Amino acid sequence: MERGLLWLPLLAAFIWLAWAGWNEFQKVQAYQRWASQFERAKYDIYAVLGQNGSNLTWGKPTRSEPINLQTFSLINIKYIYLMVDDKAVDSKNPPSQGRTVALEFLFSESGASVRIPFTEIALAAEWGKYLQQELQRLHNGA
Repeated sequence: MERGLLWLPLLAAFIWLAWAGWNEFQKVQAYQRWASQFERAKYDIYAVLGQNGSNLTWGKPTRSEPINLQTFSLINIKYIYLMVDDKAVDSKNPPSQGRTVALEFLFSESGASVRIPFTEIALAAEWGKYLQQELQRLHNGA
């Protein structure tokens, strides 16, 4: 009986890990269905992001479908910043570590901003460079 009680926490941990894996798998499946409507998309545990032309749509992943979806156009964006630990950094030479990572989009007219969180600095930097090129292309009329 004592040995059984010693294994009980291990069994509980295994059950929790199995549930967490199933939960994440469901989120990825819902993301794949959602992302099929976009030209380019990304998924991580903090946010989903999809791009169609100059429009970006982002929200929070869930098991059924992304929620809190927001859409905005790059046409209305003045600057795009790569933020690491709440400080703007150079996306061409990003730091290797940071606690919080996001792309911040500053709107032209209102001065308001939107932050889309990322889990990896490299992925955020890649998206930042790509979207910066798109922004320049849109503003130059090419």
